[in-house]
Amino acid sequence: MAVFNNIPLRLLALILLAFVGSGCGQRRHSSGEAGGAFTSPATGVRQVIRIGYQKSGAMDVLRLKGDLEKKLAPLGVGVEWINFAAGPQTLEALAVGSVDFSSMGDAPLIFAQAANIPLVYVANTPPGDGASRAILVPPDSKIRSITDLKGKRIGIQKGTGTHNFLVQALSKGRVPYSAIRPQYLAPADGRVAFESGTIDAWAIWDPYLAAAEQDMKARVIVDGSGIISAGGFYVSIRPFAVNHPEWIRVTLTEIEKASIWSRDHPHEAAVLLAPSMGVSVDKLEAIQKRTRKGKRYIGYRPIDDEVVRTQQEVAENFYRIGLLPRKVDVKTGLLTKEQYAALLPPIDSDREAVASAVR
Repeated sequence: MAVFNNIPLRLLALILLAFVGSGCGQRRHSSGEAGGAFTSPATGVRQVIRIGYQKSGAMDVLRLKGDLEKKLAPLGVGVEWINFAAGPQTLEALAVGSVDFSSMGDAPLIFAQAANIPLVYVANTPPGDGASRAILVPPDSKIRSITDLKGKRIGIQKGTGTHNFLVQALSKGRVPYSAIRPQYLAPADGRVAFESGTIDAWAIWDPYLAAAEQDMKARVIVDGSGIISAGGFYVSIRPFAVNHPEWIRVTLTEIEKASIWSRDHPHEAAVLLAPSMGVSVDKLEAIQKRTRKGKRYIGYRPIDDEVVRTQQEVAENFYRIGLLPRKVDVKTGLLTKEQYAALLPPIDSDREAVASAVR
């Protein structure tokens, strides 16, 4: 078994889960030959890229459309899709080598770096307007503002982008993190606790946010507008990113196509996603519209100095309130310029071609 800093990866994953909480449900979907693998025409070696995804995102759309399988097949590469509830659960799979490539919010990678897991930042997705995450309370709750959260039990999946939102929302409302009673719950457990009244409020993101609004008439007291975030990230383990840049390049290109298609066809995307989501088509269409507005949304972008600076600021916030065991240097999770050039599609000409191809 591979080790990093003399710690076996499985133990490292357990350490990580101690930071980020519980709830590691997953579901696998494979394409190609048995086990999702293809045989490379060049080498005869069976190959597969294992992709961790969350429901309702661009990668879920790509999975359902089946376009990535078609593009990777000529390379002798199959695709295995593995569903996770959130970024922290995906991190465990990445840490033990069960997943090769995935996407997640800003915070999970920071917690991974704090646990010395050798993840790398592959590409970035710019932050949205914040409407896709919020702090919810029951419709009859007396909680009306951030100030009212003092002493309250707040459900949150530890180490997620929404955890970053909660930390900053409390700070804006001048409520110390130590003044609340955080309940670290995976999304499914959070919903049960919210419905039963075991927690007073719930910090959550789409599609769980949309489902709670739809099914329980949950009320938003504050959303993610104005929160400091670098956005989301596409991530991999360093050896995979270095050894398989072409696979990642093809995957990012297809993610971009799926992102543009979802932005331009929100109703069709909602219809595609609805059967496995438990959320109405109308609500899913609203999610698509609020996360993919206008021309500003893109499926990915290169990681630049501003992205790194913002991500470092988020890391400092988590360390300041005692949620990280040590300081994190975001730059240690970057690749070299040459390595990024090998795995990122050209940002300008290819993006134009991609947009034309999906219209």
